[in-house]
Amino acid sequence: MKTENVMSEELRRDYRVCEEIGRGRFGVVFKCYSPETGQNFAVKSINKLLIADDSIDRQCLYNEAKIMHLVSPNPHIVSIADVCEDDTYLDIVLELCNSSDLFQRLSTQRLLSESDAIAVMVPLMEAIAHCHRLGVAHRDIKPENILFNEWNDLKLADFGSAQCFREGELMSGVVGTPYYVAPEVLAGRDYNEKVDIWSAGVILYIMLAGMPPFYGDSTEEIFEAVLRANLRFPTRTFRSVSPAAKDLLRRMLCKDVSRRFSAEQVLRHPWITSNDGTKEDGVVA
Repeated sequence: MKTENVMSEELRRDYRVCEEIGRGRFGVVFKCYSPETGQNFAVKSINKLLIADDSIDRQCLYNEAKIMHLVSPNPHIVSIADVCEDDTYLDIVLELCNSSDLFQRLSTQRLLSESDAIAVMVPLMEAIAHCHRLGVAHRDIKPENILFNEWNDLKLADFGSAQCFREGELMSGVVGTPYYVAPEVLAGRDYNEKVDIWSAGVILYIMLAGMPPFYGDSTEEIFEAVLRANLRFPTRTFRSVSPAAKDLLRRMLCKDVSRRFSAEQVLRHPWITSNDGTKEDGVVA
């Protein structure tokens, strides 16, 4: 693909575009660099002509850059460097994270030790807590959106589905990804920022079990399993998983939103704070 045909004139003036490194529904992600500083970036180039003017996607398109400015800077969130636009393209220039993402890592290492899972959960939950304090719900937490840079720092990415909220205010709209979407979203009810806690809980379960907690052979079956929210810990799979880790999973994957943990509560849970998931006394009463 010729890069000069897939991005704004402003971006092509200020940056040198290199190889394609990703692809989405409405755009392409390229590696690029600034000739002035030599610094490398990723640029998400979105073709506005593919999105209807009155669609929710058009609203999300402009929300993404605005929300990324709001939540930046943060050491565990991909930072936004620039926004370029013309009549056809919106280009969001981002911090480059070209090591791998969590999905790729879990594809090669099916199970993580509890200490390795904690090393993922702490920065992820700190990023989520930071967003929630600022009134931002990510709404699409999944392994593909958890990136690592060349120094192995975790970075939460892709705020295309994110939404701002006020304290006590509920959101609506079915967004998210099968396996990770919260049951209240699928049920068509209004929901709050704790949908992100559910999604992070699914990720924790997958890291420790090597499989999702709610699954099926089709999208419909997955959604039905999520809606039932029947959380199980198969003996063979969870034999070596600590009681503290299972306790935290119950509190994150709690169908009753009023009882589901907040991001701050997750960070204060003994399994997290002890840095040792093997301690049996780490269960919250």
